[in-house]
Amino acid sequence: MRILVLESSTASAKAMIYDTEDGSYEAKAHQYTNNYEDVRIHKADLVFDQTVALGKELAAGKKVDIVSLSSTWQNVFLADKQMNPKTPVETWAYTDAAPICKELRKDEAYVRDFYHRTGCMVNAIYPAFKLMYLKQKGHHLPDYYITEQGSYNCFRLTGMRVVTQCVAAGMGLMNLYTRTFDPDILAQIGITEDLLPELVDSDVNYPLTAEGAALLGLEPGIPVIPSSADGGLNQVGVGAISEGVMTFSVGTSGAIRLTTQKPLVPENPSTWCYRSPKAYLSGAATNGCCNCIDWFRNKMFPSSMSYSDIEKGIQDRETTPVFLPFLFGERCPGWNDEGTGSFLEIKPYHTVFDLYRAVQEGVLFNLYHCYTALTALNGVPTKIKFSGGILHSPEWTQMCADIFQADLEVDNVEHGSMMGAVVLAMEHLGIIKDVRDFVPPAERIITPNAKKADFYQEKYSRYLKYYEKNNQRC
Repeated sequence: MRILVLESSTASAKAMIYDTEDGSYEAKAHQYTNNYEDVRIHKADLVFDQTVALGKELAAGKKVDIVSLSSTWQNVFLADKQMNPKTPVETWAYTDAAPICKELRKDEAYVRDFYHRTGCMVNAIYPAFKLMYLKQKGHHLPDYYITEQGSYNCFRLTGMRVVTQCVAAGMGLMNLYTRTFDPDILAQIGITEDLLPELVDSDVNYPLTAEGAALLGLEPGIPVIPSSADGGLNQVGVGAISEGVMTFSVGTSGAIRLTTQKPLVPENPSTWCYRSPKAYLSGAATNGCCNCIDWFRNKMFPSSMSYSDIEKGIQDRETTPVFLPFLFGERCPGWNDEGTGSFLEIKPYHTVFDLYRAVQEGVLFNLYHCYTALTALNGVPTKIKFSGGILHSPEWTQMCADIFQADLEVDNVEHGSMMGAVVLAMEHLGIIKDVRDFVPPAERIITPNAKKADFYQEKYSRYLKYYEKNNQRC
């Protein structure tokens, strides 16, 4: 049987065709074109068109038995009552609601109540506050349907206006415990539940319409699984749906996630808690990772110089400057959406290469800070599955293991979120009884150097000192 996965990620359209008979697959990804110049916002119809076009290309001449959708957390836009987009899609990176959130955070009781209802912090990445901003800009919200990219993609293919609990958990609109849209939060924003897609679980599917079939070049009636969030699907795709298994990704942004069977929300806001397709996720995420690395390289080095060439030029590994990696604001653990990046303790002998090293360290110290908060809540994981663009740099990867002082397992699973969509589809087809049955073996393990533990702990203490000073000024 063949499974077609369609994924609309933050920056790219992605698709995979997977053959369950022999486990072979073909995957493609194309960066979005003809979109808004501002990477924080998208055109919903263009994202859909380009995602579907990629799927049609892969499925050409093949019989497909099921379509499984994937998208991202924390995006929202307004559509008319025929589901035609009327505003751009505001992604997680769109933080123009920061002033609203800053004002709301002055009310500690409100922050605590919102956080413990939803598992989401009062922060501009969340659609709940993006909607407040749209309202402030003059949009009369009851005149529109409120939706997001994954729900829009499902509607265009099936005619069903639905959103999975997995996706909705990242909107700041769903009560984490009742798994329904929270009426008090909706009332505060000034919207009613009928304006939102219907909440569904991950065990449903809907038939592909004639219109959707024509767009994909497939037969109508094929089951389509509504979109789950790529972060939740990644947990499924790398076999981390069991408790105690942590996924750790260092890509454009960073994320650390643990599967739990019940909601886990700390007393004071630091981590987040969402639904995955099968359980709950206790996690932490950062806004600045490989995007900080790319920013520094593009600003400071010629395009002909590779990342490995830059690493060879590093002279100082002992007294590296401190870098606070909040160029794109801070998500976890401090949730300062107005945060900025900065270098500290720069000495005359430091070179631009040493500053690059500081960026590498600062990104990982931010993630380690999140890790300490997450393990305080969940305990130390039994296994860490590691992935992301960081793996292109052996030196940076080893630095990560040395800072965390933990074994990092690297699987041979590529495209973890799309593979999660495949695994979910195999469960729908009855090929596997439960997604927990899918556990890929580790390809290699990155082992920490115990002799580096004290070295990096001293550097981390310097990072924390400046982080805390910076937060006191906010």
